Amino acid sequence: MESAVQLIELGAIILALGLLGAVAVRFSISAIPLYLVAGLAFGSGGVLPLTTSEEFVSIGAEVGVILLLFTLGLEYTAGELVGTLRTSAPVGLADLVLNAAPGVVAALLLGWGPVAAVVMGGVTYVTSSGITAKVMGDLGWLGNRETPRVLSVLVFEDLAMAAYLPIVTTLLAGAGLLAGAKTLAIAAATITVILIVALRWGRLVERFVESPTDEVLLLKVLGLTVLVAGLAQQLQVSAAVGAFLVGIALSGPLAHSAREVLTPLRDLFSAVFFVFFGLHTDPAELPPVFGAAALLAVAGIAAKLATGWLAARQAGVGPTGRLRAGASLVPRGEFNIVIAGLAVSAGINPRIGPLAAAYVLILAIAGPLLARCAEPLARKLRRKHPPEKAIDDEPVRERSGGRSDADDDEPSPAANPVG
Repeated sequence: MESAVQLIELGAIILALGLLGAVAVRFSISAIPLYLVAGLAFGSGGVLPLTTSEEFVSIGAEVGVILLLFTLGLEYTAGELVGTLRTSAPVGLADLVLNAAPGVVAALLLGWGPVAAVVMGGVTYVTSSGITAKVMGDLGWLGNRETPRVLSVLVFEDLAMAAYLPIVTTLLAGAGLLAGAKTLAIAAATITVILIVALRWGRLVERFVESPTDEVLLLKVLGLTVLVAGLAQQLQVSAAVGAFLVGIALSGPLAHSAREVLTPLRDLFSAVFFVFFGLHTDPAELPPVFGAAALLAVAGIAAKLATGWLAARQAGVGPTGRLRAGASLVPRGEFNIVIAGLAVSAGINPRIGPLAAAYVLILAIAGPLLARCAEPLARKLRRKHPPEKAIDDEPVRERSGGRSDADDDEPSPAANPVG
């Protein structure tokens, strides 16, 4: 009988997602906010709370994030990643300072203490890789010239999380410095090993994955990606980082084939991820903290827009691409909730949970909507400040598969020798 209820619940969830997706297509909006609202409806305190299928949804949500980051990794090679990370370290540090500061300041002003301040800094800092990947894919931005810079910020953040999580866990547990340093060293070594394999033995990985049929390719790629992601997580590294690095290890025609066979699965499980996020948010807890969360969200939007602007500007991308980059980085999601959950479980302050949930929910909804508005807003600004008035006088570099100069209305160096 229980299995029948599980099937009914899962069927209802998937059908509801399909109907919401159709509404999103009909009105040309992102489906992510609708999926999040569906999660609120199916979760604790919602209209139709789930009773038996939550565990399956939880696993499906993890697979969704893994596949989103894997397909992002397929867009770039290991050499491109390393080169971009080297040049983007200053932007990554600026991102850390700009976005962690609002959470730290808020916790101190509320009198929650220094440990809670460290926790809230993490909550406001990190972008949701899953939501950002989905937004960029939905809007067709994966081939844009600013996208490598956005990805470098995401990877920098995930690497920062690999260092941050052992530290914050040690603080919450009151453990010694030795335990925290050991966990941090394991995380750093894991990332280094995966990256070296991707850089030096990527061809061997490709040879191993090559398959005579799409069915065999699907099984090999999915199995390898989930296996590496699980091992990375077991070794105190984000599963998303592991999946991303598997993606960059594959290139050429094989990457194209892997993307094609995995896209339907990615779309299904990524939708489940957004539902799962909503499941763990009790609507009744949101109103009391909504004001504080909204103020933090405004600061978070401004800080991520500044980060994206700096990152894309460093690559010579024009104002339209800079706005796209900033808007892509706005959403918060899975990591933020995990960090807040660690603090609540440790008994630091019970108010951290609802505040983080409201903050993340606001930005998880506002991020995709802001991304869709980025290009129309940029065009409006350009009409007020045309290129000859020197807001667009920076040359840009062409990127294979990306947008041309004309897409950002950027003059070439020849047309504008002063730039």
